[in-house]
Amino acid sequence: MSVAPSGELGSPSLVELATDRLRHEILSGALPPGSRLVEEQVRIRLGISRAPLREALRQLGEQGLVEHLPRRGVRVASLSDRDVEELFDVRDVLERHALRLAIPIDPAGLDGVRTQLEAMRVAARTGDAFSRAEAHRRFHAEVVALSGHRQLTLAYAPILVKLQLHMAVNLRREAEARDPMDGVQRHETLLAALASGDADVAVEALDRHGARAFL
Repeated sequence: MSVAPSGELGSPSLVELATDRLRHEILSGALPPGSRLVEEQVRIRLGISRAPLREALRQLGEQGLVEHLPRRGVRVASLSDRDVEELFDVRDVLERHALRLAIPIDPAGLDGVRTQLEAMRVAARTGDAFSRAEAHRRFHAEVVALSGHRQLTLAYAPILVKLQLHMAVNLRREAEARDPMDGVQRHETLLAALASGDADVAVEALDRHGARAFL
């Protein structure tokens, strides 16, 4: 991404750049849930016109990261405790089904999962909570993609993003409360279970790996 010294965004795609910038600010906790996004202020800060900003906000709305309120503008989405519990319930169902479809797995097919686990490990060592959360989301996306079920993968993606929004509120608190390597070790155990070729072992490891605590 091209960023001028003033902080304004440059080309290529202003929509893509604005979407990525705002998404990062939301999922890193810089823009907490409920924050109002005043169009003119955001437009000036990012150095773009109204059209690409509105398209970026529309895309973020489709991802469940912002809410468009009639006559009240746009704000960062908020999730109730019930919302979070229901998202975890849906996530659990989709992940279990994906594992049943995926196993047995060709060892080479786990390369994407291993890549994201290593990214989690590096981020944990450097204390980069946002990058660790991003790698965690991609780890689970790679696991579900092993199913080869396109519609399942598409349905699963927005669930992960919304749960990452929930986690963004607690990034600092979570980093202070537990060793970041703890989550990495749990996912190492999950990867080993995936490689076992036993669907029951993999599902049990998924149930025990502490996703609700990690997110």
